[in-house]
Amino acid sequence: MTSIFETLFALGVASKEHQEIYADRTRDREGVKVFRDSQSGVIYIDGFYGGNDVYEDGGYREANLKVSGSRDFETTRDAARRSKTYQAFVSGKHIVDFGCGDGAFLQSVRYDTASCCGIELQRDYVAALNDDGIACHTELSAVADGSLDTAVSFHVLEHLPDPLPILRDIHRVLKPGGTVVVEVPHANDFLLSQVHSDAFKSFTLWSQHLVLHTRDSLNRLLQAAGFEGVVIEGVQRYPLSNHMTWLASQKPGGHKSALSALDTPELTGAYEAALNRIDATDTLVAIARNPV
Repeated sequence: MTSIFETLFALGVASKEHQEIYADRTRDREGVKVFRDSQSGVIYIDGFYGGNDVYEDGGYREANLKVSGSRDFETTRDAARRSKTYQAFVSGKHIVDFGCGDGAFLQSVRYDTASCCGIELQRDYVAALNDDGIACHTELSAVADGSLDTAVSFHVLEHLPDPLPILRDIHRVLKPGGTVVVEVPHANDFLLSQVHSDAFKSFTLWSQHLVLHTRDSLNRLLQAAGFEGVVIEGVQRYPLSNHMTWLASQKPGGHKSALSALDTPELTGAYEAALNRIDATDTLVAIARNPV
């Protein structure tokens, strides 16, 4: 299996010459080194992958909740944002959600699409979605060539030690001119690149996240998979209240505290725009198309 370093090296965004140790452990594992390419800014883990089993039984989600707290609020908010923002790519379309998790996004758009299905490894999620009438498979091989208009994948690519074959398989199932929408965490996150918060760094570096992309590395990855017309924008999933709590208390959760009263739509939009100006949002979104 190709390692994430080998993929990044082939893309021209990582090399041994520019490799520096960014952290000597992740929040959940001692001895798992995290590297940063001093030239490209990409952050990555080389030589470690927990294996598919951890994703099939879902144990990693439970372990993560002990550190990050309940994800119900974030899951609901993200599904609402995505269903609104990407409406043009799903309404009346045949779509797949690669790495769909519990299906929150699919549930939010299922009645707007011409058809929808999910790809997911976690066995209980697959069973629950199929029981609920949303087709869910464990592999993209279940999807016919050129059968779909849109593929979405939210915070999944960073978990894959060899993402290029998966993106090429997504390319395969899309019609000519079809759209792929990808969200990944951003290596230039404000709390890492500008504030240099050690507490946030210790929290966010996780052995399941094998790479934190830059705009350039994400663009190169999608082009290498055969997509064209790549457009990348920054999205801020966690608002000002969350950043204030990291700065004041060195912990997450401000967006679920009394400080959340600060997060009016106007302020949240302005803060996201300001972070975009300095390329320091916490998330990158790429939208690209299959060649016609």
